Amino acid sequence: MPKKNGSILGELKSVYEFMLQNNLESLELSEPGRRVRMARRKAPAPMPIPVPVAAAGAYAAPAASAAAPAVAPAVSGTPAVPPGGVMVKAGMMGIFYRAPSPSSPPYIKEGEKVSAGQIIGMIEAMKVFNEIKAEFDCTVVKALLENGKPVKLGQDIFLVRRD
Repeated sequence: MPKKNGSILGELKSVYEFMLQNNLESLELSEPGRRVRMARRKAPAPMPIPVPVAAAGAYAAPAASAAAPAVAPAVSGTPAVPPGGVMVKAGMMGIFYRAPSPSSPPYIKEGEKVSAGQIIGMIEAMKVFNEIKAEFDCTVVKALLENGKPVKLGQDIFLVRRD
């Protein structure tokens, strides 16, 4: 390709700027002695990942029964749910994080009051970080998972008490 009025790189940059300004995906130029075809790839739009919003089971209140004791015994390492206690469950499987970064303090601490909509943790699934938000005002009774540990769908993450 013969050079004309400056370097070919400068011309290509000008053509690319023209493509951006006019929102063109591709452009083909032909003149005697040269032919240029440029195509621009758009970055793929981030695909939203559906995160269950605690509608059916992310927060599970214990089922009360007349014959059951006030505090049910712990099952497989999960603490008993006291009266008024609610388990916050994982809405997906992945890696659970209590803090935004390894050097940051956790989003919430045991005994802390939490407002509805406040971030209480994150689950990383396929390199996407999904926030876990409080569904209602509550107080954190116990954090059941450590930072950076794998979590399964429906697994208990926090024990909270409604305020």
